[in-house]
Amino acid sequence: MRADLALSRLLSFPSADLLADEARTRAVCEDAPRAAREPLARYFDEVHGLDELERQRLYVDAFDFDRRASLHLTAHTHGDRRQRGGRLIDLKLRLRVAGVVLTSGELPDHLAVLIELRALAPAEGASALAELRPAIELIRARLHEVNSPYRHVLDAFCATLPRLTREQRSAAERLATDGPPGELVGLEPFAPAEVMPREESLR
Repeated sequence: MRADLALSRLLSFPSADLLADEARTRAVCEDAPRAAREPLARYFDEVHGLDELERQRLYVDAFDFDRRASLHLTAHTHGDRRQRGGRLIDLKLRLRVAGVVLTSGELPDHLAVLIELRALAPAEGASALAELRPAIELIRARLHEVNSPYRHVLDAFCATLPRLTREQRSAAERLATDGPPGELVGLEPFAPAEVMPREESLR
């Protein structure tokens, strides 16, 4: 199992099967790039001793009940606009070419799925992740804001990415301020730009 597949597993719903195999996942994480190993160790330390239901509750609270931390990346960049459908179709085609098989109901813009794409087709996966990098930074900021253990997994993953470009950081700050396109007025805003973890603090 490559480090990317381990990261993908950690950002997938912690089913009984995944948790039963977590010792192997953790062993692979120890071979991750050095900048990623420390935050991954902190994640495992924080969830150590939690039972299956507690682990699943952590995941749901972090990603399913908090739209600002949704792992469906195009929800942040496209909101409810019609263009999101076209973006999802494009990602699905790219996944199919790379041999990534989606399970029933799984959307192609889920971060765990795109990390798996990078594992199987590095150039294609890196391209897709670069395009959606502002949304990834937004999720990471939110997880830090609420002090979720998953903030360490996002820190580890982002440590494997190229440094943010000026354009990516500006786009992330716009999303943090304005929310996704087509957002309904009155909904709670995204995390402000100032809570976004600084790149240099993770390297």
